[in-house]
Amino acid sequence: MTAKPKVVVVMPAYNAAKTLHMTYADLPRELVDLVILVDDGSSDETAQIARDMGLELFVHNRNYGYGANQKTCYREALKAGADIVVMVHPDYQYDPTLLPEIVRPIQEDRADAVLGSRLMGTSPMKQGMPWWKYVSNRFLTWAENVTFGLKLSEYHTGYRAFRREVLESVNLETNSDKFIFDQEIMAQMVALGMRITEVPVPTRYFAQASSASFFQSTIYGFSILLLLAKYLMYRWGWGYHRQFDSLQRRYHAGAEPAGRKI
Repeated sequence: MTAKPKVVVVMPAYNAAKTLHMTYADLPRELVDLVILVDDGSSDETAQIARDMGLELFVHNRNYGYGANQKTCYREALKAGADIVVMVHPDYQYDPTLLPEIVRPIQEDRADAVLGSRLMGTSPMKQGMPWWKYVSNRFLTWAENVTFGLKLSEYHTGYRAFRREVLESVNLETNSDKFIFDQEIMAQMVALGMRITEVPVPTRYFAQASSASFFQSTIYGFSILLLLAKYLMYRWGWGYHRQFDSLQRRYHAGAEPAGRKI
């Protein structure tokens, strides 16, 4: 990228009223061109606070799920002309001041997507990550590295940056509306040969920070194993999976992808 790219921050929000101000205040304004917040049917004042702060706001009429929230985030960011899209959770768990580090590999054309890894540098358990979440993260990351042929330190971070072309190419609308969305888009990027790198980010664990329960994490873990099995079947030619198609071919053919309006 030679010219200054348009950087759009998207915030998938659900009951983030207590932390939204802190998150937004720490964003590097000189780098960020637009902030889009999608409220997924919050029961608190998240939407009103975002409105008062002057953010670009989209509100779901009910809680559709984390994946559905991201679909709206990325759809609206592309409509706004984003060259780089950065997902920042408004719960203040990830450090917004590190956004320049997240986007730099894309700006320098060294990556198509960047993950902010909690597993590089300081131990996340020392930062408050529950031991059972750490152990499951390690196992699932190992399984994904083996399946995808990568050497990432983790796949389960919510701090991510994407080049525009990534979001235009992966078939987002075939993905789940739930937490597994994060891993489905990873599998899609790997299937399309996208360049993925990571940078270290410290993480905060506190009462207001969102965190999946043990039950939710268990379902999430089994869902990842099923996704990896489906990806291997695709790689081995044991079935057709539209989820791993490139939409760029359809754009060039003049057809628009079918999407569900939320």
